Amino acid sequence: MSSSKEQASISQVMCFLHEWDQGSKTVRSRMLNDFLAKNTGKTCPELELEFAQVASLFLARLTAWIRLTYMFGTCLDIQLRAVGVFLSANSSHQYMIEFLEVGGVLTLLEILGQDKLKEGDKTEALRLLQIIANAGQKYKELICESYGVKAVAECLAKSETEGTQESAAVLLESLAYGNPKYQNQVYKGLIALLTCTSPRAQQLVLQILRIVQPIVKTAHHSIVEPLLNLLRSLHLEVQYEAIELITELMQSEVRLALLRGLVAFLKPTKERNPKHKILEDPEVAKMTDSLPVLLQQAASAKTIRILAQTSEEMSKELLSLRVIHHLLYAMGNQEHADSQRQASLALEHFVRMYPVVEEHVCRAMGTRLFQSFMHNADVLHLNMDDIQADILRSNKVNISCDLYTIDV
Repeated sequence: MSSSKEQASISQVMCFLHEWDQGSKTVRSRMLNDFLAKNTGKTCPELELEFAQVASLFLARLTAWIRLTYMFGTCLDIQLRAVGVFLSANSSHQYMIEFLEVGGVLTLLEILGQDKLKEGDKTEALRLLQIIANAGQKYKELICESYGVKAVAECLAKSETEGTQESAAVLLESLAYGNPKYQNQVYKGLIALLTCTSPRAQQLVLQILRIVQPIVKTAHHSIVEPLLNLLRSLHLEVQYEAIELITELMQSEVRLALLRGLVAFLKPTKERNPKHKILEDPEVAKMTDSLPVLLQQAASAKTIRILAQTSEEMSKELLSLRVIHHLLYAMGNQEHADSQRQASLALEHFVRMYPVVEEHVCRAMGTRLFQSFMHNADVLHLNMDDIQADILRSNKVNISCDLYTIDV
């Protein structure tokens, strides 16, 4: 570039910066839109050429304006997208350093915690954090040192849009990879998220835990209760992911605790959920109170069948926990047809696999009901009368004491 062209370029940039410094919100908004239209997708050398080798001066002004106004949401979307032009540019290491040195990470994390800001703004902040995390381990550590795991997890739990939830989930997964110093912090943050109320967030967290668990290797005992409680979900996609994670955890330290929990939920204690005024009708309230427990009972029976079918070792371990007694009890639960069906299918596996189980179950059911069960366990509950159901619920089967006599 000739000297005269350099001078012209510098003069043009200085005029641009002066207009920015003197400009109102409307003027700056127009300038940012023009900047995005002209520079999105440019590399670092191209941005430097556009700004006469002083692009950093504009980035500094832009980040300062964001820090002063982000709480009010002033042009925040285009502000963040403009920063993204710098951070995502090829060979943009220097821009990233400059952004981080002025507290860029903290600003982005604070944006996630602002309840009044738009979901789209939070999604854009997450995108920038993802760009930073993708730059390498030390950048992931910086995010985590800035309480980033907590901020991103809370954003995921509270968000009302799938786009923001998915962006937060991807970032949490990214922070667990190649980040040995903080991978356990991410793992425990994910476990804490299992208790959130959003079904989509629960599904995403379960999916990430299935990826992160092999990274951290040791399963933390705190995962057991919230994971089993997700079997109460009304959403089949959440139940599916919970069952998949339980299955994968069978090779971990929490195996026995999970198995004990699954068996116990086949015979739930009488617990009630908090009432809402709209549900004051006794019959409606009773049904609403018991539904999560019944869903959990059915899902536990389904999970037990899946686990028992994976190996003989698993089947015998379940037998030692008196699973047959509990499955018979669940089969007699006339309040929930799916509990009866899932328990019946699980019991069928044990009966067909172990003669001693077949003997005990036949004795507990009675010949007529047992024959119906062996003919078609899937629909047995449709033909069960009240007396038969009561017999199943009152069964005293205890096969755990016969464990050593069991043979395939």
